[in-house]
Amino acid sequence: MDETGSTDGTDSTDLPRGIGRPATRALVLAGYTRLAQLDEVPATDLLALHGVGPKAIRVLTEALAERGMALG
Repeated sequence: MDETGSTDGTDSTDLPRGIGRPATRALVLAGYTRLAQLDEVPATDLLALHGVGPKAIRVLTEALAERGMALG
């Protein structure tokens, strides 16, 4: 358990909450804890992660675009 009470590390990330806990967990376990780390990562790579689906990709795409970044 971390200092925020999370046992899976999902509370220590800046990934958008709108992607859902399963997608957040999958991304954190794959080493993506910051939105900027997803810049230029192919959407197909993310979709291959169990828990990441089309909704998560849409939310991530929008969040990245707001910061001038994009999936690969």
